[in-house]
Amino acid sequence: MTENRSPPTLSLQKDSPGTLLVRISGNWRTTKALPGAATIRQSIEAEPDIKTVEFDVSALETWDSRFVAFAGNCRDLCAEHQIEFRGDGLPAGVRGLLRLASAVPEVKGARRENPPTPFLATVGERAIQAWADGLNLFTFLGEVVQALGILFRGRAQFRASDMWVVVQETGPQALGIVALINFLIGLILAFVGSTALAQFGATIYIADMVAIGTTREMGCIMTGIIVCGRTGAAFAAQLGTMKVNEEIGALRTFGISPMEFLVLPRMLALLMMMPLLVVFADLISISGGLFVSVVMLDVTSTEYLTRTVHAVHLKSFLLGIFKGTFFGFLIAYTGCLRGMQCGTNAAAVGQATTRAVVAGITAIIASDGVFALICNALHI
Repeated sequence: MTENRSPPTLSLQKDSPGTLLVRISGNWRTTKALPGAATIRQSIEAEPDIKTVEFDVSALETWDSRFVAFAGNCRDLCAEHQIEFRGDGLPAGVRGLLRLASAVPEVKGARRENPPTPFLATVGERAIQAWADGLNLFTFLGEVVQALGILFRGRAQFRASDMWVVVQETGPQALGIVALINFLIGLILAFVGSTALAQFGATIYIADMVAIGTTREMGCIMTGIIVCGRTGAAFAAQLGTMKVNEEIGALRTFGISPMEFLVLPRMLALLMMMPLLVVFADLISISGGLFVSVVMLDVTSTEYLTRTVHAVHLKSFLLGIFKGTFFGFLIAYTGCLRGMQCGTNAAAVGQATTRAVVAGITAIIASDGVFALICNALHI
């Protein structure tokens, strides 16, 4: 009978300035895993202004000794951080047991210390966690593919206006930072090249080096890293905040797929904007090399542009655009994945954002290495 009850849940809310309200609901006598005090610890450490912890158990159905242990851990946590523990909201039986537990001091040496975890056990736990993370990774990918299939059938549950808002945020609003970084990259490439080529009187070939390096590698990589730190982090923060506010759960309650309503517009917007941003980045980076060549190396703009046109081949140009589009998919994928996996407190949003940026940049660099191996094997 108890298994048909609601699952045990724990949520945190800033009820008033300096007060953290812990809402507890559901069946806490279930055989399943129960929420722990770690979530409360994260919230306390993330918000130093918390001075009081209160409880709301109006939706609590049943409890057992594990709930008493949870309440005791919360009391110890408050004492550790010098925070007031208000247990008036707890059930009367729990309050009585807590008073009884604190009436007699603990005998020194009576508590059995946890032995250190064996090395093989640690390796096994890490392997199990890695397997679970990989499974979640491919499960999310399958859900994205399924949502795209529904989109192609014209039955996707999202508003076109939402997608165009994301397009504006990921495209036109990112032009400034993309232009600044890639212009500086063009300057740096030209400066580095001029040092070596000037020794042979071949400064004109700086145009070739900047054009090829930009269109094949630097333009798409730098744009991907910029967009990952700007847009990928925003995706993770937005979806993570929506999960903390239980908006994603509300969408599921109304029968709306979060994958279609939230993830799909963001992914489509970035896939549309990344090729355009890469082309824009290539032009800006080449103009940076042009600036150095004309101002410092006595190379005319006509000579520079002529060498650039002869150096850039169509396959190199299209390769950079393809890589940039693939990087856009990785950015949207990691950002939305970390946002959907976010916890239920404010600290978890920051952690999800950090993980999205780290995972996105790592995926970009790793995939670019794979592209380099493939291009070398195919002589592209």
